[in-house]
Amino acid sequence: MNLRYGYGLVLLLIVSTYVLALSAEQRWLVTLLLFVQTATVWQSLRVAGAHRGLRVAGGLVFLLAIVTATVNAFSQARTLSGVAFSAASALYLLAPIAIVRDLGRRHRVDGQTMLGALAAYLLIGMAFGFAYGCVAVFQPGPLFGAQGDPSLADALFFSFVTVTTTGYGNFVPAGNPGQTIAVIEALVGQLFLVTAVAKVVEAWRPRNWKRDSSTGDDATEREVR
Repeated sequence: MNLRYGYGLVLLLIVSTYVLALSAEQRWLVTLLLFVQTATVWQSLRVAGAHRGLRVAGGLVFLLAIVTATVNAFSQARTLSGVAFSAASALYLLAPIAIVRDLGRRHRVDGQTMLGALAAYLLIGMAFGFAYGCVAVFQPGPLFGAQGDPSLADALFFSFVTVTTTGYGNFVPAGNPGQTIAVIEALVGQLFLVTAVAKVVEAWRPRNWKRDSSTGDDATEREVR
């Protein structure tokens, strides 16, 4: 496959994962979701040209996700769902690292740069969404107090509301570690936006920028006229 369209495929896989997550109530759907997540991260690492250490780490988490997905399909254990969510969260945190490194190596802003930045941002939101799902499984009390534990759809909704610092307030973690994770997510989301915008501003060149700069005074004269 031509890598020129790589980040477009990553975005398509992210959207597919989100749609599956909205209806992942049955165990076989959770298993399918984990396989799509793995494909998403694999494509991200491939397109971003991730270095060997990151690919090895991704491979280890990939194996964990496959084993968990297979066992999850035949087991009713709630703990396995938590392990599945933790594997998904780890996978989705690996991919943005590789994408950001790839974007940092680019000397100009093009369509793939914009798609890559958007993909990395969405992957961060997805990673924390699955992290909330993991916390809801393992912590003694409900994640959102009186509102109980979230569905996977609610966990993703809360994650994207948090990463964008929208803060509707309809879901609030009742205690730690949910509150701490939410704070970390908000900080990571804002730092990513600042970094991504800085990269775009630094590398962006308006159309005919070089031509105007080469003519120097002539360009200034045209603007005055």
